[in-house]
Parts: sequence; structure tokens; C-alpha cells
Amino acid sequence: MQLRLPREFLFTLMFSVSLPTAGWSQPATAPAPHPRPLRELNTDYFPLHFDGPISAETWAQRRAEVRDRILLAAGLLPLPTRTPLNAVIHGRVERDDYTIDRVFFESFPGHYVTGSLYLPKRIPPGGRMPGILSPHGHWPGGRFLDNGAGTAKTLEQLAIGAERFESGARAPMQARCVQLARMGCAVFFYDMLGYADSIQIAEHRSGRRPELSGREPGTYGLYSSMADLRLQSNFGLQTWNSLRALDFLLTVPGVDPTRLAATGASGGATQVMMLAAIDDRLTAAFPCVMVSTAMQGGCTCENACYLRINQGNVDIAAAFAPKPMGLTAADDWTKELESKGYPELQAVWSQLGNPGNLLATFNTHWKHNYNHVTRTTVYGFMNRHFNLGFPDPVLERDFVVSSPEEATVWTVAHPKPSGAQVGAEHEKALLRYWSEDSDRLLSGRGDLLARAWTIMVGREMPRGADVRLGDVTEAERDGQAVVRATVQDVRHAESVPCVFLKPKSGWNGTVALWLAQNAGELVDAEGRPGAAAQRLLAGGVAVAVSSLYLAGTTEQPMNPVKNDDPGRNDYRWTASYTYGYNHSLFAHRVHDAMAVTRAIQQDPRLPSARIILVGGGGAGEVAAAAGAMMQAELAGAVIDTEGFRFASLMDQWQPRFVPGAVKYGDVPGLLSLCEPLRPVVLGEGAAKGGAEAVASAVLKLATAPVPSRRTSE
Repeated sequence: MQLRLPREFLFTLMFSVSLPTAGWSQPATAPAPHPRPLRELNTDYFPLHFDGPISAETWAQRRAEVRDRILLAAGLLPLPTRTPLNAVIHGRVERDDYTIDRVFFESFPGHYVTGSLYLPKRIPPGGRMPGILSPHGHWPGGRFLDNGAGTAKTLEQLAIGAERFESGARAPMQARCVQLARMGCAVFFYDMLGYADSIQIAEHRSGRRPELSGREPGTYGLYSSMADLRLQSNFGLQTWNSLRALDFLLTVPGVDPTRLAATGASGGATQVMMLAAIDDRLTAAFPCVMVSTAMQGGCTCENACYLRINQGNVDIAAAFAPKPMGLTAADDWTKELESKGYPELQAVWSQLGNPGNLLATFNTHWKHNYNHVTRTTVYGFMNRHFNLGFPDPVLERDFVVSSPEEATVWTVAHPKPSGAQVGAEHEKALLRYWSEDSDRLLSGRGDLLARAWTIMVGREMPRGADVRLGDVTEAERDGQAVVRATVQDVRHAESVPCVFLKPKSGWNGTVALWLAQNAGELVDAEGRPGAAAQRLLAGGVAVAVSSLYLAGTTEQPMNPVKNDDPGRNDYRWTASYTYGYNHSLFAHRVHDAMAVTRAIQQDPRLPSARIILVGGGGAGEVAAAAGAMMQAELAGAVIDTEGFRFASLMDQWQPRFVPGAVKYGDVPGLLSLCEPLRPVVLGEGAAKGGAEAVASAVLKLATAPVPSRRTSE
């Protein structure tokens, strides 16, 4: 049963009596009985996340939100230092009307991006040519893909009309590079991690490895706890490689910086989408068979912590609006794009005044592909938007398929990396450099810390209209009334059990909202206050205690995985499949503190009520984050950290784990964001903590002349 009470009655009831507890009908450590459901990449629906009218101004703001979330998820907020590429271009292969060069360059010092550069022999009019990035995606062999002459796979593609020539059926990714070069474009076709010549990180998706799970930089690799605490992932590394690939393309003589595009399919389309959303230099994009309201990308290179919270692939594609973008669908997870996703995208481009800049084809009679029919659509798209002057349709001609020996960038003159340049030693050194560079760039940047933690918390202060109180009960305990209620955030369908207490007389206008892992220290299961709560009541301070979401759990909820790996080292246990779509327990607990704060503010007859946020007993970091998010709503904060640091967590499923927390300053970083509140911080150095010390600090703050920071909703 849920009660909706007038605000006046609600707060008369709340403050007419007594005291707090969390989980009063069960042991204080019992998990909440109704956990909030988890989102999952394969089964959930991911429509466009945008309410309200679309205009140049509102869409610029939405685009910035999507961009910053991608950059944060990729570990690229702020962008790493753009060190010299030290590009090596060698071993040219001559064809009839185009050339192929072998290329490798450094995206990070000592870490190579490898690929093939296709250039036209015919100089375009004006001597300038469009530059096009071509990531390959998860096709077997990557850049070296060759289905073989006369094989069943090749013949099938010809028989079903998907391909026009055997060369295209054998090597469809080479086919698009060849044709675009024949049309006068410079095309850089580059490797994903662990494919073709990208050998320094041998496995494209390895999963967690115990031997690469240290705590200090230089002792851990990708997929480890510390990598997630620093938001370092193969998704992020691959995204950075794509950004640096665009840097490289712009160094190629004759490339026109006003005509830059990217196109790829499947996992290659994911790279295109991400690059289009975060890099304003791209002027056209064509991600094939990936934009969808269904499955969002199954590989770890397509998932990262925070990436798809409040957004999905449709939002990421829409962030490119109103620039030219093309899409294709096939008989795969994109098969419903025409009716789900594309109409919303059409509305965005139309309302921004450029409906002709969005193109889509829906060839759902073919399986997942980037076949000749799709490529022909891409050629027409590039021809039109880059003013290449070819009659439509632009059709491929036959070409010579390049062998791996012709395409490889590693030769006798340019030997492949070896020794400490590959494998575990390279991975550890690479992540160490990434960490140290990030630490330098973030030093003194409180604005970036604040932006990052805002994204990681992932929610604004709720509106008053979204907060309700339900399940209100009142009981007598030792002559004192205990008011228990559930604060409900109706917008997000979340509820928070709370207990409220006001002194029987002499209330001084202060409310202490106390967060703790174990509320039994504050009030027992019968509603009797503990020593710290009694001190506050005796000092004229009202107390509100909210149950932390899933307090007492020993492990964060995670998305189900379909393997029986007991060590959880298979890539399908990767944290990004959970934290990429769902808030951490930490974030949920911060959200709950916001909702309860708004509930306390609801009584119009308490305009001068001062709220002091209190965190201890294993919730100091939650209080620090909530204080940083709610500075304008609070009169002060008392935070007992108990010396806790996120860097101490060596498993991604520990209840206090927060991806990115170490990168963005750990607990000291959060405390620095609370500085405008002048928080009282205990548990650091000689500042002794504990419930009694916290209560003393609250009483001192309650008598200090601190003005209310309440804001309008």
C-alpha cells in the first residue's frame, strides 16, 4: 500500500517525533528485497533518450552530453597528450590507378597503429582529396580478410547477388578501399587490437588475467580492477587509435581537412559512431549494420563502463546531426531499424533543418554484411557530399586482391615488435604511461573532476514533483514515536526506506541526514536510538536515516553471463557489460541521498530548515559524492572516510567499487569537490572518526551561522 499525502501533513508527521533506522523489520545488514532491475545489451530496448523540443541550442547541449560520456567511458576525459606520431610509410604496392602504402605510427609512445593507405593515382580537381578512415570490424582476419578464390563462401556471395566480382566477394573490405581511392579519396584502412599487424596486444578480448592484476601502475593490464578504476579498456584504446588515425590522415599530402569521413560495418561501425560523436573534424560518417535500438555491440571493444547509461547507439549516431550520415540495416539486430530508431533520427535531422543529410537503406534479406549493394550506396553518398562528380550509380570494377604478404607493415627492413614491446610487458607499460599522463593532465583541474563525477553519478537532483512518500507508519518505542516511510522517486521508479526523528522539544531548525552501511549503530530494529542519535536529539537536531541501497550485500549485482568460468576471467565477465548499462551501487546510493534531501525540503513551512549531510560507517565516500552533487541544497557536511580509498579494491564486484574513481582523484578528489560546503572530514590522518565524533561535529555545525543553500527547483 502506498499513501500520497499533502506536503504539509507529510512533514508535520515526519518531524512530530522520533528516530531513524535502515531495514527496521529485518537485520540491518539484509539486502533490499526488491533490487532495481539491470539493463542488458542483448535484451533491452534502446530508443533515443531525449525529451522536449529539438533546436540548435538544445541539441548542442545533448551532443555535448553524449560526447563527454563517450570520452569519460573511454578514459579520454581529458584527451591524452597528442605525442608525435612518428609515422612510417613504406613498401608501396602499385596498382592500375591507385597505390597501397604500408603504415605504422605511434598512438601512445611505443604503441603502434598499423594499416594500409590507399591513394589515387589520378589527382582530383584542385589537387585536394577527401580523407576516409576505414576500420574493419570483427570480420575474420580483419584487414587480411580473404575468403579465397572459388571457395564456397566466395561463390555464395556471387550467387545471391551480394557481390558483383569475385575480388569483392573474396575481400569486401579491400573492395571499398580500392573503389574510394579510384574515386579520388585517400583511404586509411587500419587494424583493431589483436588483428592483422596489431600484435602488441595479442588477444582482441582476453578477459581478466591474474598475472596482470596489480595495484600500482606498471603492474596491471586491461580488464583488471585497477584498469577499470582508471577507465582503461580496449574500447578506450581503440577509440584513441581512431582519433590518432584521423590525425595521421591529416598529415597525408593533399588530404582536404574540410572533407573527412569514416565508414565501417559491425564493430567497425561502432568505431565510426564513436569517432563521429567525439571528433568535430569528421564531416561525413557511414556506420553500417550497427545503429539499432536492439543489441548494442557484443565485444569488449564496443562496451565500456558508463558508455550506455542514459544513451544508446541511436543517441550516439544522433550526436552527429545535422552532418551527413548514412546507415544500413540487414537481417541481424538492425532489422527493425526502419521502424525503430530511424524515424527518431529522421526527426532530429529534420528539426535541425537538414533532412537530406540522413540516408538509410534496409536490405534485410541479407545477413550481417558490407556487401557490394551496401558499398554502392556508400559510394553514392560520398560522391554526393564530397562533390566528386561521378555519374550515379558509382559501380565497382574488378581489382587485384592484396595478399597478407603485400599488406603487412612488418618487413625485414621494418621488423615487427618483439620482447618487451609485445604481450604483458607492453600492456603494463602502456597503461602506466596512460595513467601518468592522465594524472598530469588532471592535476589542478577541479572543473574536470567535477564534470567526471557528475557523469559517473549520472543523475541530477530530482524535481520536487518527482518525489513522493509512501508506506508511512508510526509506532511508539519507549515513549517515543518512530516514523517510518518510503521516499519514492517516481520518475525512476525507485524507493528508499527511511526513518525520521525530530526532538520532542527545542528543535533548532537543523536536520541531519545520516548515511551509513549499518544503521543498527544509529537505531536498532525496534526503533530505539543509539548513543550518537540520542546526542543529536538532545542537542536539538532532527535526524533522518535512509537505508543504503542493498546495504550489507557482499557483491554488486551483475548482468548474467553465459559461461561457466569459475574464475570469472572470461571476457564475458568484463565489468563493462554491467557498469556500461547500469549505475554502480555507489551511484544508486548517491541518487537515494538526493531523493531524501528533496523529500526533506518539501515542507513549505520549513523554509529555514538546514540540512547537514552526514556520512560514516562505510558510507563516507557516498556522502562525499552526494555533497559534491548537492552543494546548493545543504548547510554543511560531516564525512567520516575511515581512511577508505577506492584504490584498495581489487575486485570489480566489491560493493564499494566505482569505475573511474581512482582516475578522478579517489576519495580526496571527492572531498575537494565538497570544499564549498566546508565539510568536516574525519577518518583522515589524525582526525579520529566514529559515530560519537561525527555526532559532535554535527552539533557544532548545527550552531554555526551557516546560511541555507536551498535552491529553487
